[in-house]
Amino acid sequence: MEKNKRKPVIAGNWKMNNGPAAAGGLLDALLSAIPAQPVCEVVVCVPFLDIPLAAEKLKGSSIALGAQNCHFAASGAYTGEISAPMLAETGCSHVIIGHSERRQYFGETDETAGQRLKAAVEAGLTAILCVGENLTERDAGQELEKCTAQLTAGLAGVTEQELERVLVAYEPVWAIGTGRTATAEEAARVCGALRQAVAEQYGAPAAQKLRILYGGSMNEKNARELLAQPDIDGGLIGGASLKAGSFGAIVDACQD
Repeated sequence: MEKNKRKPVIAGNWKMNNGPAAAGGLLDALLSAIPAQPVCEVVVCVPFLDIPLAAEKLKGSSIALGAQNCHFAASGAYTGEISAPMLAETGCSHVIIGHSERRQYFGETDETAGQRLKAAVEAGLTAILCVGENLTERDAGQELEKCTAQLTAGLAGVTEQELERVLVAYEPVWAIGTGRTATAEEAARVCGALRQAVAEQYGAPAAQKLRILYGGSMNEKNARELLAQPDIDGGLIGGASLKAGSFGAIVDACQD
C-alpha cells in the first residue's frame, strides 16, 4: 500500500493538563479550528477526569476521543486504575500505550505495555503504541535496536487482524517537550525500520497498512516536512495540542 492510501492521523496528547473547566474551552476551540471533514483522522487524548465532558462535546464531530493509558485487566483489585472496557464504555475509541513518561516515571516495561495493548485491542479500542530511544541510546547508535525491541514486545500476542487497530508512534525521548526534533530524514529512517520490523513479523501487506506517527515535538512549523516522509503517517502531538490554533495548523498540514 502506498503512503497516499494510508489516511493520516493527528492525535493530541494533553498529558496532565486541563481539568474539566479548562478542557471545555479548549474542546470548543478545537471544534472551531478543525474542519468538519478533515483529510486526516483527528484524536484528542485527554486526562481521565475530562473523558465524560469530552465525550459529550465531541459527539457527532470529526474528532475522536482517546485516553492516555489503560490497565491490562478488565476489572479487579487495582486501586486507581482504569480498564480498557471502561474507556470504551465512556466513549473512547483510542488509548495511548507505553508512552515514555509512563516508562520513565511509573515503571512501565515493554512487557506491561504489551499486556495493555492487547487488552485495549480486545476491548475494541485503537491502541497508539509509543516507542523511542533516549539520548544515551541515540548517541550510541542503538535507536533502531531499541525501538524495534519495544515494538516487538508491544505487539506480543497481537494477531494480524488486531494489528489493524494499532497505531505506532515513534517518539525519540530526547525530543519530547524539549523543542528539539529529529530531522525529517532521521525520523523517516526509524519509522522505515519499524515498518520493516512489522513486515518481518506480519508480512509486507500488513506492514504497508500500518500507520506510523512521529511524536517528537511536531509543531505547525515542522509538520509539513515530517508528514512528507514516506513512512510517517501523522503525529502524536504534545504541547501544540494544547493550543487550538497550533493543533489546527498541524491538521491542515495533512492536506499537502
